[in-house]
Amino acid sequence: MKASQFSDLPARDRYQLVQEYDAEHIRALDTGLGIQRTRDFVLVDVLTRPRPQAAKLAFYKILTSSLQDKCGVEPSDLMVSLAENGDDDRSFGMGRAQFLTGELGAAIQPADKS
Repeated sequence: MKASQFSDLPARDRYQLVQEYDAEHIRALDTGLGIQRTRDFVLVDVLTRPRPQAAKLAFYKILTSSLQDKCGVEPSDLMVSLAENGDDDRSFGMGRAQFLTGELGAAIQPADKS
């Protein structure tokens, strides 16, 4: 999956942490939905600026399809969590909030929450 699939994501706006656990250290139940999980469970946790609901739903579908096609991750083994924060909740370094100072420029605008 490429960031370019989402038109409002700058090409270099990527910060990824990958952490792996042995299957016996993971408890990923189905939240009562009847979803059958395997030892191949993947949790994707995304920290993002506010985005429209339609963009989030599209992201879930594209991510699920991409991970299944390219990595063999079954849709039942994927859980996605989006956590939103605002422009004043981030500093990319140098002790400044670059969204607030304008250092990131007008090209990166907050999404409409509708």
